[in-house]
Formats: sequence, C-alpha cells, structure tokens
Amino acid sequence: MAIALLIGLPRGQRGPKPPASTRVEEVFGASRSLTKAPRQKGKFPMKREVLDVEGWREVVAFEDDASGLKAIVAIHNAALGPGCGGTRIRPYGSFEEALEDVKKLSRGMTYKNALGGIPFGGGKAVIIADPKTDKTPELFQAYGKAIDSLEGRYYTAEDSGVTEHDLQIVREQTPFVAGVASEGEGGNPSPFTARGVWRGIQSAARFKFGAASLEQITVAILGVGAVGMELARLLHTEGAKLIVADVDQAATAKAAEQFGAEIVAPEDCIAARADVFSPCALGGAIRSGEIERLHAAIVAGAANNQLATPEMDAALRERDILYAPDYVINAAGVISVGLEILNEWCAEEMNARIDHIGPTLRRIFERAEEEGRPTGEIADRMAMEIISRAAAA
Repeated sequence: MAIALLIGLPRGQRGPKPPASTRVEEVFGASRSLTKAPRQKGKFPMKREVLDVEGWREVVAFEDDASGLKAIVAIHNAALGPGCGGTRIRPYGSFEEALEDVKKLSRGMTYKNALGGIPFGGGKAVIIADPKTDKTPELFQAYGKAIDSLEGRYYTAEDSGVTEHDLQIVREQTPFVAGVASEGEGGNPSPFTARGVWRGIQSAARFKFGAASLEQITVAILGVGAVGMELARLLHTEGAKLIVADVDQAATAKAAEQFGAEIVAPEDCIAARADVFSPCALGGAIRSGEIERLHAAIVAGAANNQLATPEMDAALRERDILYAPDYVINAAGVISVGLEILNEWCAEEMNARIDHIGPTLRRIFERAEEEGRPTGEIADRMAMEIISRAAAA
C-alpha cells in the first residue's frame, strides 16, 4: 500500500512494539549498572536495558565493559516504518544529557523522514565518547552488535563524530546500517545534505527577497565541517558572499583561502551583517539572549535542533525572520540513506529528491504566511498529517 507522501514511496513494514519496562533514574552512574539482558537466540554479549520514556516507541541503553561502549538508541515513532537516523559520538557530561539529546534528535527524525518522503520512522543514536580519542574498532564492533539486537527496528547511519569507515566496521556485525558507498552509490550523506541546504537557501531567498539567484547574497555559516564546507563551496560557485565561523581554525582558514570567506568568531557569527544565517554545527544556535543579536532576515542551515526551545519558532516570526525548519532543509542526507536501504538509490532519483526540498519549503512558507503561524509549527503539522494518514491506513 502506498502512502500519500510528498514524494511517494512504498510503505515499509512497521517494527514490532517493544516490551514494556520500568523507568531507570541512572544508567551509567556509579550507583547503578545495567542488567544483562539475553537475546532470544543465544546470550547477548553486553549490558542492555529498555528505558520507559513517555512518548517514545523504544529507548534502549547499551554498555559494554570490554570495548568501553556506552550508547543510547531512541526510536520516537514507527508509524511509517522502522526507525532511521544517524549515530552521533560526543563526550556528553552525563547520561541525562545524552538521553535528552537523543530524544530531541530522534523526534526530529520522525518529522524529517515524513516530510522527506521516505517510509521510515524517527530514530537516532548517541555514543558517549570523545570522537578524537575514544574511537576503536572494538567499540564499533560492540555497537554493531547492539544495533543488531534491535532486529531491524532501527537503521543507523553517519552523524557527527562518525565516519564512513566507522560504519564499515559496524556493518561487519549487522546489516541494519546505511551510508556506506557500494559501487558508486549511496555512501557519506554529507554532500547530499549540503546540496539540499543550498537548494533550501535558494528557496528561502526567493520567498523573502524575490531573489532569482544567490549572487551577492551574504550567508554567515556557523560550522564549516564536512557539510558546512561543501555548502560554502556551492554558495561560492553561485556568487554568494560568505562569512564563516568554527572552533577549528584550520577549517575557517581553508574557507577563506578557497572561497574568499570572511572569518568571525563563533560567538559573533549570529550577529554578522548577513542576509542568511546558516547554523551548520551543533544545535541550539537560536536561543533566548542570542536571537536579539540576529541580523539576518533568514535562518537556514544544516544543523539539527537549531532552535534551543520551541518558543524560538514564534520569536523568529515576531521579528519577521524567515526560518527554514531544520529537519526539512537538511533532509537530503537521510533521504539518501533511506533510498540506499530500499535499494532504490540512483543519482537521478537522489537529485530529484534534493531538488524537491526547495518546493517543500515553499509550501511551508506559503502556508505559514496564510495562517499567520510560525514556519516550524506548520512543518510539524504537515509531518503529523502524513504520519496520521499512515497510522490510520
């Protein structure tokens, strides 16, 4: 049965409902360790516990003493199909901080996958570790076993701190991983994400300024990692003026040398004299106390969870700043992952999906204007309309 998605794709199988469990107040702290939970087939080789998190389909914490793995997998909604979203590695200060992050990220994936037109629910995972010092083959092998234990209810892929090489190790233990190139197809989603954000900025500039192109439009990019750097290249090629900021000085120097970008400090990027502010680092760039410093008329970037709180959506509208909802504009990466999982990836289809991000944003902008509501709220509503139709089918 087909779902009436923005870009129709055949509906995937819904994952089985996970078992109920009791809430745990602390998982990785000194006062409590996870209990070992055996798989249905053989003994599971690490500690695992299902957490009772209200509003989420399934949240599972894993801990493996031998490899040092400490991870959380969150599946927010499975109405459209199995959870799908990347794995982030970050040295979180506490388990609670990691849990809150994976909850926000997985919820965003529910909306992103729905509006991206792929038959997957919202899922995400985090590994509590420093990606610069803690990554080992043993850690990713253990993580692959953790993903495999979910038996297809969650597909993982690349996110901050994880590389395609890391995923190749994960894939040795489980088939439920995407974002690994095969015969020139699929692979690292970062270039696709950047291209989708570029298309989204074009759409926002046309709506806000009536601009036929981005020539002479000034874009301030906060974060020039894999996605931000590729976005800078695309914008430069079209004739945009660039301002860049990153804690990695080598990255900003590269952008300045290759694209003539002006460099500012990360804390000053939001206040830069730009037409577009493009957050492409970690989330929370748009927050109380900072939004007043925002000079740009458009916020459109690759970062997840750009709004520190839901109230920032309305605050941007009150200041007449056009916000391109993050999970819509940055959806190209997960669309590539979804097509790879479905064995439907090809360059022609991928480019068509990326090019559709602009028109999707245009519909959100127009509906928000017609109803007098914030763009983020409208995007959420459109995504939930898709999910509700799928759940009722």
